[in-house]
Amino acid sequence: MEFITLHQLHRLRKAFDSVDRTTLWKLLRHYGVPQKIVNIIQSSYDGLHCKFVHGGQLTKSFEVKTGVRQGRLLSLFLLVIDWIMKTSTSEGKRGIRWTSRMQFYDLDFADDLALLSQTQQQMQENTNSVAAALAAIGLNIHKGKSKILRYNIAFTNPITIDGKDLEDVKTFTYLGSIIDEHGGSDADVKA
Repeated sequence: MEFITLHQLHRLRKAFDSVDRTTLWKLLRHYGVPQKIVNIIQSSYDGLHCKFVHGGQLTKSFEVKTGVRQGRLLSLFLLVIDWIMKTSTSEGKRGIRWTSRMQFYDLDFADDLALLSQTQQQMQENTNSVAAALAAIGLNIHKGKSKILRYNIAFTNPITIDGKDLEDVKTFTYLGSIIDEHGGSDADVKA
C-alpha cells in the first residue's frame, strides 16, 4: 500500500510569550482543574515583573502580562497545544491512516507542530483550522519557519496562510531528526 502524505511542519511565533492568561485560566477549568488550584497557579503569575540586561545595564522592572513560564514541571503550554489540536481536528478526519483502527492527525512538541494529511484539500483545511484555533487565543503560525514536505505526490499547489505560500521542502529537521520526501530515515542515518 502506497501512502500519499502531506506533512506540514509549523513553528509558532513567540508561542510561550504570547499566550493570553485569561484564556489559560479558562482552559484549566475546561480540563477540570478545581478553581482553588487555578487560583493558586494564577497567583504565581499575577504581578510578575522582569528585568533584563541591555547595553551592559540592568533595565527598569516591567510587568509581564502574557505568556507562560518555560522549563517548569507545570508546563501550562502543553494544555494550550492540546486544546488547539483537539479543537482544530474535531471537525473531521483529516489525518493519515496508520493502521486499520488508528489515524494520526498531528505530532506536537512544545511549539513545534507537525500536521499530517492525505490530500491537498485536507492540508489546506488543517492549516486554516489550526491557524484559526491559534488566533482565538492570541497565537499565530510563524510563516517563515513553517514548511511543507510532500511524500509520493505529483501536484504542487501551494498551501497558504493569510495569502502567503508556505515553502515546499525536500527535507526538514523535526525534533533533531531529518525527515525526507521519501518518508524514510536514510537522510538522518547518513547525517
